[in-house]
Amino acid sequence: MDVVSDAISAVHLGYPSSHRVRTRGNWCARLDPYDGAGFYVVLKGSCWLLPDGCAPVHLGVGDAVLLPHGAGHVIADSPIDATIAGQKAVPFEQWVAGTGSRDQPEPGTTEMVCGKYRLDCSRLHPLMTELPEVVHLPNRVGSHLELRAAIDLLAGELDEQRAGSCIALPSLLDLLLVYIIRSWMTEDTSGTWPRALGDPVTAAALRALHANPAAPWSNDRLAAEAGVSRPTLARRFTTLVGRPPMAYLTWWRLILAATQLRNTSDTLATIAGRVGYSSPYSLSHAFEKEFGVTPGRYRVQAVERSAMR
Repeated sequence: MDVVSDAISAVHLGYPSSHRVRTRGNWCARLDPYDGAGFYVVLKGSCWLLPDGCAPVHLGVGDAVLLPHGAGHVIADSPIDATIAGQKAVPFEQWVAGTGSRDQPEPGTTEMVCGKYRLDCSRLHPLMTELPEVVHLPNRVGSHLELRAAIDLLAGELDEQRAGSCIALPSLLDLLLVYIIRSWMTEDTSGTWPRALGDPVTAAALRALHANPAAPWSNDRLAAEAGVSRPTLARRFTTLVGRPPMAYLTWWRLILAATQLRNTSDTLATIAGRVGYSSPYSLSHAFEKEFGVTPGRYRVQAVERSAMR
């Protein structure tokens, strides 16, 4: 897997939810902060997104927006004042249930696809942490063609109940998330991770570590994999990623261990072998140092968090 895929997979929980909504006239809905990421794609008409603590965002036809950190927000027909929004807004789920009942669009209708991804935000990959509160990708001719294709497929799948939709929909929603993050990376080239993955030496080292994190890596072996000297790799990797190669590898191995503790019932010994630790004891020691709890306790807490969702 590549770095972007790994960063998403490490925090992805369960299946995303989605709705195709149609609404007209004056309307206003509120979604409180939550552990996850939300998205909107406008198919017809326009609307306004008013994120907590951020400037209002106007959304036109074909615009896509991701709220990767679960920011509370209002979605409305106009950029209304926050105080008025607090008085007028209906709960998001109630709004979705009401707007989803219109089968045929009417003049002045706004249509959109919206939904949420469930994420474990307790340990995010820095690539995900770097995403801004609002990722807005305006619809521009010739831009982000893969994202546009995914939006078209998703809209069509939600428009009617088709054979195999139970498999197609979650897959398309996951694809949408990947394409939104990929599109953000192509536009925000000043960010740490777009620059890291755009640097051939750092990118080669990251690909190697993510492809086989359990391998007995050393700085010399990784430098050879990236085709540069050890000092060159250390300098470029540390500058762009924010930590030395072996420190990043240790951290990533522990994130993988946490993911497997959360998502599987495998023994600690099995997980230790998969992520590059010689024994469950050595993994447990490193894990507790990083997370502040033992692997067993972390697994129990993950189950408890999942039951509360």
